[in-house]
Amino acid sequence: MYDALKSGRVDLILSDQRRAFSDEYVNMILTASKCYIEIAVRDPLASLDSIEIEELKNIPCILIASLRQQENERTYYQEMVGIKGDFLFAENLEEARLFVIGGKGFMPIEGGESEPGFAAALRRVLLTRRGKPISRNYCAFWKTDNSGYYVEDFADILKSKFPSDSEISCNDERG
Repeated sequence: MYDALKSGRVDLILSDQRRAFSDEYVNMILTASKCYIEIAVRDPLASLDSIEIEELKNIPCILIASLRQQENERTYYQEMVGIKGDFLFAENLEEARLFVIGGKGFMPIEGGESEPGFAAALRRVLLTRRGKPISRNYCAFWKTDNSGYYVEDFADILKSKFPSDSEISCNDERG
């Protein structure tokens, strides 16, 4: 999506914040979503209300990504979110959850404090850094030189559809 925006093939994209904001783009935060991990209920970590990200360094992190996107996802979760340790990749959500249920690791998930559909096998635990919940920003991005009535009006309509949230993003909290 970023390449399409950069090349002018699209006027605006909706995405999670993957890097520091650039002055070349308007970066409108639409919402922030708390980060959780999904873990097998039989894992001792499932009894916790929250877990510090550093406590996960010896447990594989399960990510959903195509073969082509695996390195991008690994880099993002290591450098921006701060997850250390090994990574295991799944091609879809069902496969990832089977890995989690099988005790192969944990899966980071954003939002949705409610338990997943098969809560008997999985539990969501709030992910924290230094005692504070980690969250991710979801944004609308467009080039500053493409800013005009239609793009800005559309972005304002989008923003009105998201609940406001004053959470600190993963990127801001790393410091």
